[in-house]
Amino acid sequence: MNPTGIGKADRYARALHALKDDNRLRTLKPRVGIDFTSNDYLALASSPRMKNAVLAALEAGIPIGAGGSRLLRGNCEEHEHLEAEAARFFGAETALFFGGGYVANFAVLTTLPQRGDLLVLDSLVHASIHEGARAGRAEYRISAHNDPQSVENTIRDWRSQGGIGRIWIVVESVYSMDGDFAPLKDLTQIASGHDAFLMVDEAHATGVYGEQGRGLTAPYERNDNLVVIHTCGKALGAAGALVTTSAAMRDFMVNRCRPFIFATAPSPLMAVAIREALLILQQEPERRQRLAKLVAFTHREMKARGLQSPSESQIVPYIVGDNAQAMQLASAMQAHGFDIRGIRPPTVPSGTARLRISLTLNVEEQDVRAMLDALVEQTRVGSR
Repeated sequence: MNPTGIGKADRYARALHALKDDNRLRTLKPRVGIDFTSNDYLALASSPRMKNAVLAALEAGIPIGAGGSRLLRGNCEEHEHLEAEAARFFGAETALFFGGGYVANFAVLTTLPQRGDLLVLDSLVHASIHEGARAGRAEYRISAHNDPQSVENTIRDWRSQGGIGRIWIVVESVYSMDGDFAPLKDLTQIASGHDAFLMVDEAHATGVYGEQGRGLTAPYERNDNLVVIHTCGKALGAAGALVTTSAAMRDFMVNRCRPFIFATAPSPLMAVAIREALLILQQEPERRQRLAKLVAFTHREMKARGLQSPSESQIVPYIVGDNAQAMQLASAMQAHGFDIRGIRPPTVPSGTARLRISLTLNVEEQDVRAMLDALVEQTRVGSR
């Protein structure tokens, strides 16, 4: 008997209704239409080489699941082989394999920064970074997006207020919703000047940028104050994430990182797939070249049509502003056969609802032309 007369799920139903009224209710949709949504930038998710590598591993008796945490029986040769190969490929001292980018960010931020330290987060970093900062021991503050002077001012203000711990500057190298690039050279200098750590989420750069796809942090990977997260579920076409860092920090995470210690290890088959992806990056440079050509082509075609976007990368946001209008435009593009999704707050700042157009090798130039023509047409229809 419920003495309040209120159903147990009513509070959730009311919250959902409020989201719907604000045009922010999320629903799951199937894959339909030409891919302008995924992060499969190099089209490796369906690569025959990746499939054959996994099939060969299965035939060789490698299990589907690890069967336990890495500190118990879940530590497989495939995990260790991947970590050794990843450290070599990225030019880092060591690497540690996690089940996904979200958990890797969360794991680092709840383990390495200590009480008394300060995290300086770029205002547009991924939700997993914000969650890790909130759950961790260190204090955190937000700096203006891609503004090195704001980072510098935040650090100096904290020090002037008595802060004496270690500084952690946390950014993405390519931002997932705006497609713009972090000023890594400036941030590296600031980190060195303050004896600070620099943590960089390379989720949308790994495989796409840097020599052989090593990411935008490649020139700095041997810096002992650098921690990098290389997500494996985007351009690498698999799943999981690799944290590259110093041997001391890796060993500390193995001993103190609860998301590592108490989680079942990732599938050894994923480790096999990622090793193959790293080989593909080295042996098939034409994939990155084709993507770079497609990105440049798309931005030229957008400018020719008067379409504005703040990006120069493979992530192309088309800002609409209003939540309902953004979703209506996305639905219209889907009806034309283009899988483009609308992105609304709180994923992006209020008033900046948008279409997030993602460029991958799953499309050709003629697909881009047709998509942009439809976007121009539907934007005009929506403005009537």
